Amino acid sequence: MDSRASISASDETPATSPSPWAAAGVSNFDEALYHAILHQPEAGIAVWSRLIGASPARVRRACARLLRLGLIQAPDSTGGLRPVDPRIAVRALIRKRESESDLLAATADDMAKIYAAGLLRVEPSSLIEVVCGESANAARLEELYARAEHEICLFDSPPYLAPLTPQLDLQSEVLRRGVAYRTLYSITSLESPDLLAYAEGMVALGEQARVLPTVPMKLLVVDGRTAMLPLTSADVGLAYSAVIVRHSALTDALQTLFETFWQQGTPLSGTPDDGDEELSAADRRLVGLLAAGMKDEAIARHLGVSLRTLRRRVSDLQLRLAATGRFQAGVRAAHRGWA
Repeated sequence: MDSRASISASDETPATSPSPWAAAGVSNFDEALYHAILHQPEAGIAVWSRLIGASPARVRRACARLLRLGLIQAPDSTGGLRPVDPRIAVRALIRKRESESDLLAATADDMAKIYAAGLLRVEPSSLIEVVCGESANAARLEELYARAEHEICLFDSPPYLAPLTPQLDLQSEVLRRGVAYRTLYSITSLESPDLLAYAEGMVALGEQARVLPTVPMKLLVVDGRTAMLPLTSADVGLAYSAVIVRHSALTDALQTLFETFWQQGTPLSGTPDDGDEELSAADRRLVGLLAAGMKDEAIARHLGVSLRTLRRRVSDLQLRLAATGRFQAGVRAAHRGWA
């Protein structure tokens, strides 16, 4: 059998199995030609045409494509068309395709904005999803956490429907993935020792936390694009329901609302610095609770002291800080690094 027997290839005949070259934009015909060029690199157009059973004109057009792909190099003073070392050419082709794919992926956010705007015009109701029932809400919440890429912002306020442990697991996983997490707690959220320990545990994991006397609502905003907030209260005797809002002017407004209240919040202190000798451990704990704006009764419960003892200690602390009130004393102490 002649070693130059024709290699049959056709642009119109589909391959029996996908060729890996297809992912790099190389057709079956061009692949067959490339193999012929590698087999006889110095043969030239006429011989390559006979090897694959195609006209010289068609081979020339295919060579132009292989040249653009970097699989062969142009003629120079030393000779005609020649193949590039496949180990070099194929790697370069892969890198080029990866760069093109990355560029396409980078436009996804812009395309998503256009899509959302079109969806809002054609079918605005699709931007709102009502979720009913505790189990359905828990499932959607877990999905939102899993999809978070950049930042989660949260207004935290009772009542709480779910146990703390699953929430802690969800938030811990988000922080481990490098997603920023900011929570604005209402004071009533931290009056329970369990909830305060939970919040301090989240701060230790990397959560940024602040406290206000009240927050306007329970709210979750993911990546500034998707929001979840309750439609019913747990104390009205109705099945719990929430609404999920996809990217729109409403989610932009909810993110702005969060940022406005965030600027007003007082940082929630984490674990006290053991190297601070200005305050005892008990007083540093007191400072943190004052900065959170808790009532005397709640602070006394946390510290395990009587109201009379607590108020005496608060009064002493205010004198040391020249503060006119309990909350101001907590804030000034926090600014000094006492909490």
